[in-house]
Amino acid sequence: MEKAAYTLIARNRESFSFIYQENIDRLADVRFFDPEHDVPDLNGVGLLYLPGGYPEKHLGALVANEACRHAIRDYAEQGGRIVAECGGMMYLCRSIVTDDGEFPMCGVLPYQITARRADRRLSLGYRRFTLDGREYRGHEFHYTQFLGEVPKSIVQVFNAKGEPVPSPVLRYKNVLASYTHLYHI
Repeated sequence: MEKAAYTLIARNRESFSFIYQENIDRLADVRFFDPEHDVPDLNGVGLLYLPGGYPEKHLGALVANEACRHAIRDYAEQGGRIVAECGGMMYLCRSIVTDDGEFPMCGVLPYQITARRADRRLSLGYRRFTLDGREYRGHEFHYTQFLGEVPKSIVQVFNAKGEPVPSPVLRYKNVLASYTHLYHI
């Protein structure tokens, strides 16, 4: 008998901590793991949720847990469903660059994120976008940026005044990723 699908959420005090309780409450059969220390068993996972946080402050632990990064990359490549917000999106990228060097992440998305002091720029505000006929709302708060050209978004993102903002929403296979912390997933 096949196991019923459940939602697996990355949770850590700082690396993956920005999640609306309403999102947890809306999801069925929620389980948690810590990407700094755990290697998740992704069999039976219907959705892998990587919320925001500050992965750039814990790069040593995230890099050291290579088995976790490989498991997540394999899950994405096999068509696993992932929602990644802000720090979760950063974790899915190829690497994060800081003043101390370049740190490999999951490699699901082919982008580099810069957390170098010279590159910091505040992105802050409410966000909304429509995808597949459904409106999504949330907020954005980060200092990190894409290194180089900003990737092309699959939809236009708007601020609270209805003005377009350059924050991309990315899709790769069954992965949906952006800097936006979604209020309802």
